[in-house]
Amino acid sequence: MRRIALLTVVSVAAAVVASAPGASGAGRAWFTSWAQSQDGRADAPVTSQTLRMITHLSQGGEAVRVRLQNTFGTGPLTVGHATAGLTTAGAAVDQPHDLTFAGNRAVTIPAGGEVWSDETRLATRPDTNLAVSLSVEGTAVPGRHGAALRDNYLTEPGAGDHAADTGSAAFTRTVGSTYVVSAVDVRNPALQGTVVPFGSSVVDGIGSTNCGPGCTQLGADRRWTDDLARRIVAESARLAVANAGVSGTTSAKTCPGMPPQVAGLDAASRLDRDVLALHGVTAVIYYYGTNDLAYGCDAKAILDSYRDVFQRLRAAGIAVYVTPSTPRPGYNDQANLARHEIGLFVSRWNTCGGTCSGVVDFDQVLKDPLKPNSILPAYDNGDGIHANAAGQQALADFVSVPMLARSGPVLHSMG
Repeated sequence: MRRIALLTVVSVAAAVVASAPGASGAGRAWFTSWAQSQDGRADAPVTSQTLRMITHLSQGGEAVRVRLQNTFGTGPLTVGHATAGLTTAGAAVDQPHDLTFAGNRAVTIPAGGEVWSDETRLATRPDTNLAVSLSVEGTAVPGRHGAALRDNYLTEPGAGDHAADTGSAAFTRTVGSTYVVSAVDVRNPALQGTVVPFGSSVVDGIGSTNCGPGCTQLGADRRWTDDLARRIVAESARLAVANAGVSGTTSAKTCPGMPPQVAGLDAASRLDRDVLALHGVTAVIYYYGTNDLAYGCDAKAILDSYRDVFQRLRAAGIAVYVTPSTPRPGYNDQANLARHEIGLFVSRWNTCGGTCSGVVDFDQVLKDPLKPNSILPAYDNGDGIHANAAGQQALADFVSVPMLARSGPVLHSMG
C-alpha cells in the first residue's frame, strides 16, 4: 500500500489541538449542524476498509468541517484518506471533496482521542445528506454511535481506499451504527446558534422508524429533533440542531439498577464532549430522567444531577430548557412519587426554581389523559416508552421556535 504523510496524534489533547476548529479564527461563522454522540465501539474490527457514514444536516453553509472520534476505540485508528460530499442515493455521492487535518491528508487518532478536519469549501443546504468517507489503514475497532437509525456503508475488508468513489458499487456492506464521525460543522455567518437536544433514548430517536400499520414512510431522519430542524427552517429561524442523545443513559452518575454498558455515560460525564465541544451552541433541550427512575434512582440523586449540569451550561452562556420525566407504565410507586417530585421541581416558576431557562413539557404531549402513566396510544411505539413517528412530530410541533431563537448570542466555542 502506498504510504503517505501521516499526522500522528499521540494524545487526546494533541488530537484536539492538531486541527482545533478555533484555530481558523473565523469568528461567529461556524455552527454544528449534525451530531451523534459516541456510546461504544464497533462490534467487529475494520481492516483496510472504507467507511461511508451518512450525516443529515439541519442547516447548510458555504464550507464544512468534520469531527472524527475514537472515544471508545480499542487502539489507534489511522485514516489515510477522507472525503465529504452530498449523497445522491444510498451510498452514491456527488463530487466528493477531500478532507485534510492540519493540512495533512491522513491522520492517526489514538484510542480515546478526536480530531477536527480543516474547513473544506463545500456548499450545503438544510435537510440534506452529507456522506463522510474514511479509508481506514490497517486494522482497528473504531468508536461508534449505536443507533444511527439508517444504513451506513462499508467496503469489504482489504478493499483499500474508495473514499473518492462517486458510485456505490464498492460499498457492499451496511451497518446500523455510525462509525468514527460524530459531528459536522457548517460555516454560515447568517446563523444565530445551535440547539442541542441532550438526553437518552427519546432524544436518540428510538421509535422514530415506526410510523404505524400500513405506513410506507421512510424511517430515516424522523426523530423529533429532525422534525424540529425542519420546522425551524420553515419558520425562517436561524438555528441549527445537533442531536446529543444516547440510549439507555441517565442524568445521575449512578443508579442502583444501572446496566454496566452505560456506566460513565451520564449527563455530567458526557457534557464536555457531547455538548460544550460543539460550536455555536446557544440552547440545550434537556430530556433526562426516565432511565434514572427505571434504574432505581431517587428524586434527590436526579435533581442533584440536574442542578450540576444546568449550572455548568448556564455558566457557559447556554440556555437550558427542561422537560419533566415522561410516562412509563413500568414505574413502581417509588418511581412515580419521584417522577412527581421532579415534575414539580421543573415546573416551579417555569424555570426549575430559577435553575433553568424554561420548560418544554413533553409529558403533556405524550401522556394518555385517561392513563397518565402511559403514552397516548396514537403516539406509542408499542413499548410504552418511546414515541412513534406521529409522536415524534407532535413533540417537535410543541417546541416554541421563538423561545429557542431568543436564547441569545453565542458565548462559547465560537471557533
